[in-house]
Amino acid sequence: ELEERKLCTDGFVLPYGDSPLDNENVGQTVYMDIINRAERYVHIMTPYLILDNEMVQALTYAAKRGVDVKIIMPHIPDKKYAYLLARSYYAELIRCGVSIYEYIPGFVHSKAFVSDGTKGVVGSINLDYRSLFLHFECACYFYRHPVVEQIVKMGYTKVSNIGGISSYCGKVER
Repeated sequence: ELEERKLCTDGFVLPYGDSPLDNENVGQTVYMDIINRAERYVHIMTPYLILDNEMVQALTYAAKRGVDVKIIMPHIPDKKYAYLLARSYYAELIRCGVSIYEYIPGFVHSKAFVSDGTKGVVGSINLDYRSLFLHFECACYFYRHPVVEQIVKMGYTKVSNIGGISSYCGKVER
């Protein structure tokens, strides 16, 4: 017997690609839109955090206006230089109210944004300059779709294994 499956007709799913050849920074535009329009929270999982000034300003402004901005990074890097460079942003972000966590058991390679329970992105786009401006990338944007809740749950399953960065010197507290 064939099992009937309900077709999900809620919300929208928009797959997209980003190319360094077309002068359209789609990945950055989508991420900036999510951050700038967030009202309650924006949670980010990314293995790399190499930001330009515009992204730093968006993240810190969101935190300053009361949005719960959380970034989950790996605690054990695959690329030491990228890890050290990412940590160079921690002090400014934390000072401005952004919460930064590191996944203690190992390397987390998820690239996901979720905001206000209505918007989410999962794909190949890291939160770093090379990924946003120099690489061919792809992702799916979800709006008012049940997958957004699954993205939230994916982040919360990592929570029991993360440590918060509590000071500017980078001490990890579990």
